[in-house]
Amino acid sequence: MRYALEVMYDGTKFHGSQIQGNTPTVQLELNKALTTLLRTPTATYGASRTDEGVHARCNYYHFDVAEPLTGDLQYRCNAILPHGIAVKRLLQPTNPEFNCRFDAISRRYRYRVCAHRDPFLVDRALFYPFPLDRNLLDATAAVIKEYDHFESFAKRNTQTQTFICKIKQSYWEQKGDELHYIVEANRFLRGMVRGLVATQLRIAKNKETADHIRKIIEAKHSTKAFFNVAGHGLYLEEIIYPEGTFLVD
Repeated sequence: MRYALEVMYDGTKFHGSQIQGNTPTVQLELNKALTTLLRTPTATYGASRTDEGVHARCNYYHFDVAEPLTGDLQYRCNAILPHGIAVKRLLQPTNPEFNCRFDAISRRYRYRVCAHRDPFLVDRALFYPFPLDRNLLDATAAVIKEYDHFESFAKRNTQTQTFICKIKQSYWEQKGDELHYIVEANRFLRGMVRGLVATQLRIAKNKETADHIRKIIEAKHSTKAFFNVAGHGLYLEEIIYPEGTFLVD
């Protein structure tokens, strides 16, 4: 039987989400917890890969078991997982072949930027104490929605077979003293969101024009974009599946 866990985690506690041998990652800790609780080797498969330092308010991992699970597995997982991870829900897909990566129809990320030094935002938002042209940020975010080929925003040596991403949302919003960038798409390339953020911030800081990001996108080469923003400002906020994907209690 196939089940899925909806999890959230503090990315600064792990070396990324995807398993890397015995290196502490989110997937490794989930595998260890399930293997202990179910008393049989259990492997999970993630919906979205996040890099070291990147947080997730919502990510999914599916796994298979031989017998139906009881409802207290969520509680028992949280009792033995490290403090940096929490299981939000245990879900049963309606389709026994459900794949949390390939069945997702969109993913939404949020990047948090703060202009003022705040000790409570260390490892939670990017400290960026430079004047930014908000109108220019809004314009560059709108340009991003016009395109679906993002080779310029994929880190080099990526093994992806396609650079096509369907952007559903791309905008900036003020949240108190913070400035947030929100982007939603059917899929993302490795390093893509941080590349979009870093490039837009540089354009707004230097008071260039929105056409500059258009030229970078159309160049289809990652040396034209910028990726130098910290992972700890980035949050995988939501993964969306078709209605009826999971059984409702």
